[in-house]
Amino acid sequence: MSKGREGPAAGGAAAAVLLRYLQEQNRPYSAQDAFGNLQREHGLGKAAVVKALEQLAQQGRIREKAYGKQKIYFADQEQLPAASDAELRGLDGEIAALSAQVQALQQGCRQLEAELRELSGSMTTPEMAREVEELRKDCAGYADKLERIKSATNHVTPEEKEKVKRGLGLSRAGGRHTKPVATELLDAILEGYPKSKKQFFEEVGIETDEDHNVTLPAAV
Repeated sequence: MSKGREGPAAGGAAAAVLLRYLQEQNRPYSAQDAFGNLQREHGLGKAAVVKALEQLAQQGRIREKAYGKQKIYFADQEQLPAASDAELRGLDGEIAALSAQVQALQQGCRQLEAELRELSGSMTTPEMAREVEELRKDCAGYADKLERIKSATNHVTPEEKEKVKRGLGLSRAGGRHTKPVATELLDAILEGYPKSKKQFFEEVGIETDEDHNVTLPAAV
């Protein structure tokens, strides 16, 4: 860039361009951002942009805000032209339309999230196919087992079942009848036995119901 473009005239042109740009955009920019956005269209050098922004801030025509080593520049809101009633109504309409769009998008997102949760909890097609195959194998196994049971020749007949029940009842009755007699006989023997009852049982080889946790069922 020539020295002429860095002179006072160039500096004034840069300041005018930057002031108009910041007021039209009405948002903050760093010197690097402003330079990147304007240098191609207006041919402004970075040094000229930095100097013009600093001068505008010193003159109070724009605002300056420092964030660490970086400075941000933005239009002075009090110097911006006031919007007319028609413009304000237009902005209110745009805000209402955008708010409706936001609500519609939020509703759509909630529906999609619900569908996603439902799909995430469902089995995939391959998983369902494997599940069906496992169920078929189980059913085939049960059917084969049932067929073997039906075709078996060693089923217990009702008569045999009743006979076993009668024999079990007699055994229970005999046990209940003989146990008191045996207990009385053993007590008589133990009266003259010099050792304990446990030692006597061990020597003779007697095993009691209690040794095997056996309890005779009550009479039916």
